[in-house]
Amino acid sequence: MKARIILATAIIPLGLIIAAVPENTTKPYKLTAEQLLEEVKSGTQFMQPDEIADMVIAKDPTLQLIDVRAADEFEKFNLPGAINIPLVDILNHEWEETINQDVKMNVFYSNGTNDANQAWMITRQLGYQNNYVLQGGVNYWAETIMNPQVPPSTSPNEEMAKYDLRKGAGMALGGAADASQPAVASAGGGAKPPIQKKDKKKKVQGGC
Repeated sequence: MKARIILATAIIPLGLIIAAVPENTTKPYKLTAEQLLEEVKSGTQFMQPDEIADMVIAKDPTLQLIDVRAADEFEKFNLPGAINIPLVDILNHEWEETINQDVKMNVFYSNGTNDANQAWMITRQLGYQNNYVLQGGVNYWAETIMNPQVPPSTSPNEEMAKYDLRKGAGMALGGAADASQPAVASAGGGAKPPIQKKDKKKKVQGGC
């Protein structure tokens, strides 16, 4: 019974999104619902804000952030270097070469986790590789990277070191120098990036 509830929780949102997509844009799925459920349960699609912040600061060319929120939300605020592919357009042929490729590591994000995870579920069931989800979305990003809270003085050294790293990353990305000050929202470019042709000999490590 528990397995059925988990399956329903994972698949029902997926079905609702697919139902909203025009019929002529759908494609045959390559993973069964059971296979997708196993990947959903493993949680290997999630990447932590700290990991993404490090890659953004290092200008890692293998990273491509994909904002799946509506265009108006994207225009108000987006992560550095992100492009906008609203969830309802995730199966649009215009974006297939961006999402279905083996050159870059795509990381979907939204305000929270749900919409980005649905984008990942759809593309993963189609068999697309190298797509991930930013854990917690921009809300958690703001909390952990742009405005990290100072740990209590009694916190372990590891917690203090994590705070220092996050504070440095937030400042480098336009956040507040002091946790008591509000973060400065910086907007990244929204242009569609050039896509290199697939090279099967150069796989991105750590794919789903």
